[in-house]
Amino acid sequence: MSTDTPPGGSPERPDPEGPVSDEQWAELVRRAESGGADAPKEPSARARMVTARLRALDEEAARARGRGRPWGRKQAEPWQPEGWRTGPDPRYAHGRSRKRKVAAVLGFLVVLGALVVTMRPSLVTGHLPGGDDDGSGQDLPTLARPFQGSPALDWADGAAGIELPAATAAGGLSEGEVDQALRATRQLLIAANLDPATLRGEKPATALELLDPLQEGEPDRLERALAEPSEEQDPLMMFSRFDPAETQLVGEVVKTRGEMTFEAGAPGSVEVHADFTFVYPLVRPGGDEVARTIVRRQLTTVLHDPKRFRATRGKLSVLSSDQNFGNTACEAYDGFLHPSFPSDTPAPGPHGDEVDPYDRGAMQPDGACGTLSRS
Repeated sequence: MSTDTPPGGSPERPDPEGPVSDEQWAELVRRAESGGADAPKEPSARARMVTARLRALDEEAARARGRGRPWGRKQAEPWQPEGWRTGPDPRYAHGRSRKRKVAAVLGFLVVLGALVVTMRPSLVTGHLPGGDDDGSGQDLPTLARPFQGSPALDWADGAAGIELPAATAAGGLSEGEVDQALRATRQLLIAANLDPATLRGEKPATALELLDPLQEGEPDRLERALAEPSEEQDPLMMFSRFDPAETQLVGEVVKTRGEMTFEAGAPGSVEVHADFTFVYPLVRPGGDEVARTIVRRQLTTVLHDPKRFRATRGKLSVLSSDQNFGNTACEAYDGFLHPSFPSDTPAPGPHGDEVDPYDRGAMQPDGACGTLSRS
């Protein structure tokens, strides 16, 4: 084998078909990496041989992975030069693992929730609007549970639902005088809407005693309304009353919800604003069918300083009174509320718009008569 250099050749360039020494191969690689003009443009026989050898090693490793390995367990890759086969960034791989874990937990909760609904749907439906314990109508009121199926079930009992704001001096009156106005208004609400004697249709003496006899026209108007009720002078404008021959209260609890506020009135007075809803469970004498009547009242009272006004010290005057009634006869003016019961035949004729008596938004127009969405 000749080692002479062909004309125009380089003594360091190896013969493509002849053996290549390690020193020559190293020099060739060095020139290729440095981008020299003499770098080979095509792989030499030695490069092809090395590539084939590496490919054979890789194929042998792949065959080894396929023989007798547990399914799903990834085996270690044979060592390869850096950058030979790059996998995904492990940070992203870990992120996907975490997402899969979260998805698995959520999937478990969804399945568990479906099982709960399937086995006992009342656990879910019992907390939905209109839901009941077992879908068999147990949301209807009973003698034992007269507020069942009503939003008032969770309301306060009676006077406990009439809470007072903290008093402060206002309108030229001291903190103590404002507190007196608040407490007197609370007593008026209790006496007019919760007192058993008042509810039985008796004269609401306690409520009348809280009102200032010097207020022009008001005491006389209420007395006439109680004695001779009519559309023009109706005691229901101030008092909640039921005919004991027709209905009676179930138990002793009336549910209550509302709020009370105050503000300065004319100099020397304080005005108290009360907005409360009362829910009455009722039954016919000797019966067991329960009905509910809902009364919402907006009442404004005023306490005057008798040094500045013609007024009685500690007595209230009524500035305004507005009310909505739910489940009572629309055109009865005998001084009593007349509830209807579930088994009653609906009254003929139009019933107006549907109204939710528990809605504590805007009051219904005065004199409006509608159909209840619930009671």
